[in-house]
Amino acid sequence: MNHTKNFKNLTKKDVGIAGGKGASLGEMTKAGIPVPPGFVVLASAFDRFLNETDLFVQVAAELKKVNYEDINSVDKASSIIRDLIHDAKMPKDLEKEIMADFKKLGAKFVAVRSSATAEDSSVASWAGELESFLNTTEKSVLENVKKCWSSLFTPRAIFYRHEKKLLETHVSVAVVVQKMVESEVSGITFTVHPVTEDRNQMIIEAGWGLGEAIVSGSITPDSYVLDKKKMTIMDINVSGQTKKMVRCMKKRIKWVSVSKLEKNKQALSEKQIIALAKICAQIEKHYKKPQDIEWAYEKNKFYIVQSRPITTL
Repeated sequence: MNHTKNFKNLTKKDVGIAGGKGASLGEMTKAGIPVPPGFVVLASAFDRFLNETDLFVQVAAELKKVNYEDINSVDKASSIIRDLIHDAKMPKDLEKEIMADFKKLGAKFVAVRSSATAEDSSVASWAGELESFLNTTEKSVLENVKKCWSSLFTPRAIFYRHEKKLLETHVSVAVVVQKMVESEVSGITFTVHPVTEDRNQMIIEAGWGLGEAIVSGSITPDSYVLDKKKMTIMDINVSGQTKKMVRCMKKRIKWVSVSKLEKNKQALSEKQIIALAKICAQIEKHYKKPQDIEWAYEKNKFYIVQSRPITTL
């Protein structure tokens, strides 16, 4: 049985096997949105790994011992379960399948992201609970897939399941493996103004360098407000960004200072802002609801890295 699927073969109906992120990336790929290529290690791979290594029983036993009033008890269970997953051998054929798909991507670096099968459902918004690993190479891809699996059992995720009464619910995790975009500029788009909730306005936030800097709140990005009907720019606010996140030779990420020229220049030109806004409007139209979209710009092309419904409206 195949435990991986290319984005091209997934749609939004596949949340059960590919998780929220995986299903969304497949859906957008099918709809002709520019998404960096990738594949999903399906939730069935994780379930099989747990069953074949008998971890299923051990994990359940550890979770039963947790006293949710005591943070140390949650921490202890998390570290025992994560160690068990780390130390168990992945079935050989599963390793082969993941490595074959990795080679097909022809990418030196990939992003490996957890995609919980309960993600962004009405019960639970798992998005912030699980881990992602950027700059993953051929050497570290299998290890990072296992780390994504085990991130289902971080203290936060364990507590979250308890809080949302999901302890008896089967929650699994798929893993997205996607070509890394070496973004010159990156950011987030809200297809509805998140503060005023004006549905005729779209906000684009943009910053120099890799997107993690904006997502994690480490920098203040430029912000551009657009009129969606007329596709015109209503307001531009340049943040004067002083540092940016870039990839350096050792596969690691580092902070560097922004050049004088970049510091006072807006990260996207008016023409680029409109081009990106059109792609984001297309995504909103496709999903028929307001979206929170992560994007990256590399070599004169925009890529959509993720899109999810805006849950706060």
